[in-house]
Amino acid sequence: MKQKQSKGDRIFTILNTLFMLVLVIITAYPMYHVLCASFSNNTELVANPGLAFWPKGFTTGAYRLAFQHPLILSGFKNSILILIFALPLNMLLTLFAAYFMASKNLMFKKVIVFVMMFTMFFGGGLIPMYLNQRSLGLYNNLAALIIPGALSMFNAIICKTAIENLPDSLSESAYIDGANDIVVLFRIIAPLIMPTIAVVLLYYAVGHWNNWFHASIFIEDNKLLPIQNILRSLLIMNQDALGGGELSGNGDRFDSYTETIKYAAIIITTVPILCIYPFLQRFFVKGITIGAVKG
Repeated sequence: MKQKQSKGDRIFTILNTLFMLVLVIITAYPMYHVLCASFSNNTELVANPGLAFWPKGFTTGAYRLAFQHPLILSGFKNSILILIFALPLNMLLTLFAAYFMASKNLMFKKVIVFVMMFTMFFGGGLIPMYLNQRSLGLYNNLAALIIPGALSMFNAIICKTAIENLPDSLSESAYIDGANDIVVLFRIIAPLIMPTIAVVLLYYAVGHWNNWFHASIFIEDNKLLPIQNILRSLLIMNQDALGGGELSGNGDRFDSYTETIKYAAIIITTVPILCIYPFLQRFFVKGITIGAVKG
């Protein structure tokens, strides 16, 4: 039987619903505005600034030019290559570090864990990092965006806590049956903390996809820049960054889309990472709860 709500409960429900609707609109509208602007006519968009609730002079010219621009295509390729090579390395090192920190009765464990944790709070600085990259031959190489950030101690701590929440009897019985640490980690522990692994994997993926700072320092060749650096160039430069007034294959001029192509580039670079969230959303609450740092 449905319980009858009091007048105060109904008022609270109505106000809470209205508040959440306003919050959703405030959160979602900026993205919707960018979407409308990306399909707008450049002249009409510039002549009518302000809020946009529908495209002003619907056109797909900005998207045609964006996909024809060679740096956007190469930027996508470089970002995808970074994800393909970085994510397996990230997860491998993260699981190794988490398993080590969660293990018991290991020699010099406290000292090693202290040194690992120390790196979360103190670093050598940007100039030593730059000199180190050059001395290792990583300058102007995609490896400079993969190897230095291969392990995040924050993510390792999340996985460590998830491992510590598992019963010790699982690993102990595996050792009795003759399993080694590699088997225990990848055949027993990893499947049991899969929600946490999914969340950490998403953290790494978003971090790599949005990372533009290190690429702007360590990458000199424009053809090796990831997509976020190309987007940044489109947002802060004039039409010369888009090829000036040259004609595309469809006869469109780049300088005719100086504003709308920026919005199109934002949509193009944002949609791929947004498509990952629906597949991992169900892991979020459980993954963060299991891997929560205990007080």
